[in-house]
Amino acid sequence: MTSREQLPPRGAASDSPALAKVVARQRAEIVDLQRVAALLPVLERAKGAVMVQDGCSAQEAYELLLDRSAEAGRTLVEECWLTLGAIRPVRRRRGRRRQRPETDTGGSVFDSAQYLVPAEPSPRPAPTGAPRDTAPLLGRLGLSLANVRDRHELARCLLEHLSDDVEAGAVLIYLASGDTVRLAGHAGIDGVDAVRWQRLAVAGDGTVAGDGTAVRDPWPAREPLWSEGPEPHEAFLVPEDTVRRWPSRAWLPVDMGGEAEEIVAVLRGTDRPFTVAERELLVAAVQLCAGRLTTLDSEVSRRKPSVDSVQQIFDVLPGSVILLSPLSSADGVVEDFRIEAAAPESVDVAGRTGRQLVGLRVLECYPTFAGTEMWKGYLDVLATGRPFAGEPFTYEEVMAGIPRHSSFSLRVARLGEHLVVSWVRHDITARQEQRLATLQRLGNLGWADWNLISDTITWSPHVFTIFDRDQSLGPLRLEELPECVLPEDLPGLTVAAQRLLSDGTAIDQPFRITTRAGVRHLRIVAEAITDADGTPLEVHGFFQDLSGQRDAELALLSSERAVSAQRGLLQAERRMAARLQQALLPLPTGPVMLAGLWTNAFYHPAERGISVGGDWYSAIELPDGDALFVIGDVMGHGINAVATMAQLRFTAKGMIITGSSLTDALTRLNALLMHLHSPGDRHTTATMVVARYRPADRTLTWAQAGHLPPLLVRDGEARIVERPAGILLGATTTPVFEEATLRLEEDDQLLLFTDGLIEHPGQDLTAGLSALATTAAAVLDTSRPDSLTTLHMSLAHADHPDDVCALHISLPRTP
Repeated sequence: MTSREQLPPRGAASDSPALAKVVARQRAEIVDLQRVAALLPVLERAKGAVMVQDGCSAQEAYELLLDRSAEAGRTLVEECWLTLGAIRPVRRRRGRRRQRPETDTGGSVFDSAQYLVPAEPSPRPAPTGAPRDTAPLLGRLGLSLANVRDRHELARCLLEHLSDDVEAGAVLIYLASGDTVRLAGHAGIDGVDAVRWQRLAVAGDGTVAGDGTAVRDPWPAREPLWSEGPEPHEAFLVPEDTVRRWPSRAWLPVDMGGEAEEIVAVLRGTDRPFTVAERELLVAAVQLCAGRLTTLDSEVSRRKPSVDSVQQIFDVLPGSVILLSPLSSADGVVEDFRIEAAAPESVDVAGRTGRQLVGLRVLECYPTFAGTEMWKGYLDVLATGRPFAGEPFTYEEVMAGIPRHSSFSLRVARLGEHLVVSWVRHDITARQEQRLATLQRLGNLGWADWNLISDTITWSPHVFTIFDRDQSLGPLRLEELPECVLPEDLPGLTVAAQRLLSDGTAIDQPFRITTRAGVRHLRIVAEAITDADGTPLEVHGFFQDLSGQRDAELALLSSERAVSAQRGLLQAERRMAARLQQALLPLPTGPVMLAGLWTNAFYHPAERGISVGGDWYSAIELPDGDALFVIGDVMGHGINAVATMAQLRFTAKGMIITGSSLTDALTRLNALLMHLHSPGDRHTTATMVVARYRPADRTLTWAQAGHLPPLLVRDGEARIVERPAGILLGATTTPVFEEATLRLEEDDQLLLFTDGLIEHPGQDLTAGLSALATTAAAVLDTSRPDSLTTLHMSLAHADHPDDVCALHISLPRTP
């Protein structure tokens, strides 16, 4: 930091911008110091050359260089370059501060003029043919020559500085050594044209060899030649389409000690003749390059580069570049190439990258490459040393049985006994563009950029789709955006736009717009690129259409409301069914005595609080002193099952009490079920066991309708009672029912039950009944009222819950 720069006081509001300015100035000073330090060697070398030539001291040599530069109107740097030209100074960095213009925007945040940053006007070239001050251009060229490392960079440097002043379109540098003239550096033409301009034959009466090279002094005149007009005079035989593409050309010999060893050709796309000022400028520029061309030869290493050194260079190169060494047979024929070095970003068709490629052989990895034009180009470059640039070609490789096609462009050059190959894979860019388009389509979003310097707004195609805008109209201007936004969303968007464009703060703001298709819900996410002062220079972001997501949210909300309402109805129906069942089928509270029999009941629903079933029982004492036991199972669950159960339960008891026999009651109950529903509805079916006990003779008479038979436990042994004939209720209009009689003995235990007690998926009923008999013999006990619960828990399966209803009847021993 210099004494003129002072840091702002700690805690000041503008600490960050001020610090940024100080850092920027310090960087500029460092760059200037680096430039001066880089230019000192050329001054010292120039002084040494003058001391040797004139035999003077170092101070006298320095003063002599100053005098020469002053007399010729050149800078000291130019004079040193003309004397030696053997250093590489750092290019001067030119900075500029962009300030926001003071505009009267009327207070609107959406006025784009207040955010634009004016660019510095570029200097206009002088009118064609007008006198020019060549000193500034030559001074800049002298500084730029320090960055030149080879003749290609020298050609690009000349083209960059001469394109505006002389309308140069291409610059070629030729080496004239002995009897050959070959291209050593070029700029403004591609690799294919470089091959056509590689070697030029002498025009006129010069003798030309079979390979197109001159066999005498290629340029005896040593003077510039201007090829222009309808019949231009040429020093060399140029390609056929030269006159059409480059109507005017300049051939400038480089004065390097009295011998024209190098020639600079300047090609122009205009047929206008060179003016006197342009000719003087070109001659002076080429003369200024003479010293640098001399030092370029001295800086070339004569040693062959090692693979390790090439790899070190490749490690800092972008793109796909590899070094190949030829593999020859015993007779010297090149059979293959091995990859010796590779740049980190090198990627082949199989996806191998960087060092993964080193050691591989070309034809082993890419067998279909043999015999192609690219392969012939490899061999030609190895044999002749001429660079090769092939046309884009498609390569096919089969991987895992799937053919893959990739498009490449190759460039090949020889390096000693090796080949340097670089390539560009075109289909990667196409795939990336396709993936980006797919991403935008699937995400329903598109990107947008705004350059605040050039006032250029760019939209991706999908943004036009989002805004329902014709692409021919171009992107929306900032001033047009409020016209699309819904009024209630405009305040929030205004605040976000002000934060982004004034303060450079990133935003993520939802808003709605109106289109021909209706209202759309959008989201903008954007950030600003600012300068050192925090002034936004560019804005990058994307718009996303959230309308589909919003519609889905609304549909989901509506669906949730409908489900909630339906859930309420179902819960109300279940509560009603449960209450109805409790009212029609009171749950047992404990064992009771009926007509001298110890009786206990058990009821267990399959899913408490969710569904109610049709299992039921009835145990009452009749008016004549007998006992009536009924157990049944109605198909299904819910209100209908409970209602059917209620009708069967009360009807059965009513008919038996009024004197109907058991079989007669079952027949009438069957008729009742057959007529409960209309002809188009499915009939409800039910199973039932009805039994009547007479205490006078301890006889139990019973009948069944498709129900499982009772279980009798006597003297510690359990057996299934053989059941009489009977079909389930509701199955036919002509059922047949029979009765059976069972005489009970003291301590007998009789179990009436529904199928939920023994039925399990994949298990036969016989197996279920056998398991029931075994368990009941060990579990049933009149002294334990909870023995039915224990029996159920012993037989229950969690994977198949069902309603269970059971009646436990026992004849106690007489005291």
